[in-house]
Amino acid sequence: MRVLLIEDDRGLGSAVRDQIADDGHSVDWVTRLADARDHMAAAPYELVLLDLMLPDGRGLDFLKALRAAGDVTPVIVLTAMDQISDRIAGLNAGADDYLVKPFDLHELGARLSAVSRRYHGNPNPLVSVGDLQVDLAAKAVRRAGRPVALTAREWALFEGLVQRPGTILSKGQLEERLYAFDREVDSNTIEVHVSRLRKKLGPTAIETVRGLGYRLGVP
Repeated sequence: MRVLLIEDDRGLGSAVRDQIADDGHSVDWVTRLADARDHMAAAPYELVLLDLMLPDGRGLDFLKALRAAGDVTPVIVLTAMDQISDRIAGLNAGADDYLVKPFDLHELGARLSAVSRRYHGNPNPLVSVGDLQVDLAAKAVRRAGRPVALTAREWALFEGLVQRPGTILSKGQLEERLYAFDREVDSNTIEVHVSRLRKKLGPTAIETVRGLGYRLGVP
């Protein structure tokens, strides 16, 4: 998934960014709310990690404005404010989860995945598609019981399709899942990765809908 990290602490921000990338997600990191607004206006995000105290304003006000505008993007609050009243305020403002600093990076990854699954209507991390068994929490795939090794980019694409069974994702939507990885997204990147996924998961694992995009198939 594509994640927007809003955190002004350079050390923590760097660690969180690297952890999210290691978990196979793409991530954009900003340190100011003004930059966060620009990013959200320019690209769709599937989850936001939000610090509450930023140099140019309060994260809580940013969150309230998002929800008031009808934006339902999942938001996990990251903050050193650990009073019960602070947590209640964050949840009442529209946060989906709340992590108090310092926190374990692996716990953050687990919460990020859980919130994403809830929003995509599939809280169960275990999904079966034909002879494929997909563990969304562990980011693992088995085909006929045998493990299949996917690269971070391959997983990012396949995860998007698994989370929306029956839904056609355009080439542009799939490209969005690859931005913020180390390399630029070339014009034929999606076709190349879909071809590789079919070789690993089965020729019908991903269906091409001519002129529209791709959707999850049944191997």
